[in-house]
Amino acid sequence: NMNGKSTITNSPMRPSPPWWSALPRPQWSKLEPVLQSQVWFEVYRVTEGVFAIYEPRHFEEVISYLILGDRQAVLLDTGMGIGDMKRLTGELTPMDIIVLNSHTHFDHVGGNYQFDTIYAMDTPFSRGRSKGTPPDEARAYIGEGQFWKAPPEVFSPEAYQIRPFTITHVICDGDTMDLGGRTLEILHTPGHAPDEISVMDRTNRLLFTADTFYPAHMYTHFPESDFDTYVETAQRLAALADEVDWLLPAHNYTPVNAEYLKKMYAAFQTIREGGGEYETLDEGIRKYTFDGFYLIVKGKG
Repeated sequence: NMNGKSTITNSPMRPSPPWWSALPRPQWSKLEPVLQSQVWFEVYRVTEGVFAIYEPRHFEEVISYLILGDRQAVLLDTGMGIGDMKRLTGELTPMDIIVLNSHTHFDHVGGNYQFDTIYAMDTPFSRGRSKGTPPDEARAYIGEGQFWKAPPEVFSPEAYQIRPFTITHVICDGDTMDLGGRTLEILHTPGHAPDEISVMDRTNRLLFTADTFYPAHMYTHFPESDFDTYVETAQRLAALADEVDWLLPAHNYTPVNAEYLKKMYAAFQTIREGGGEYETLDEGIRKYTFDGFYLIVKGKG
């Protein structure tokens, strides 16, 4: 199964009562909302030149980011492809958009097809995902209970797919992107997905952690995931915790305190040493609970 998050559609990880009963998340009220023309999105100014593009009507609650320099604009991920991401970015900046994919799971590449310039890692996984996900598979992402408010009127559930896209520029660990007055540094942070990156803005002490860290369930059990690799990534990021103030994750809310990088590594160490409290879910998958997040891990044996 290469469908990424679709594997959790009917899983007992879904909180009960319904996930949307906790919305809106109070953390968003601290940020300045930005007007735009689509009800599917909510946009917030996180800091100068950084916009969070949030899709709160679907249980993924995915967040993409528009990052502006003086000369260039980077769109970190393109969301689910349900709203019109190109129209949205055009309302936020007149600059041409460079799409930078944090990884190629469906909920981060849905709008890729609308853009000409796409930076991503070159892995067998990325190459497979770039071929898109046809409607018969993509239906799993938009099933019953996944929306808490209606999608746009123009949206057709029957036709929903992740359209194929072309990776036009290959990125590698350590690459930098000079946007003019802002430099982004690419860190290869695999574990959740083999092509996962985090993006560091050292000058502004920001780390875009995508799906490597966010304040909810973090998945290490997909076919394309690797627990031991994730541990190495967590160790690497924990060492950077003192160099950044804020983490900007790809789900639920933003920003979160950089101290979580140390907490995440400590959590992975606890599990690797056989400790930690967990409950067993379907197919022996374990849900470990920590302070402010969960780790979903394949059962041992």
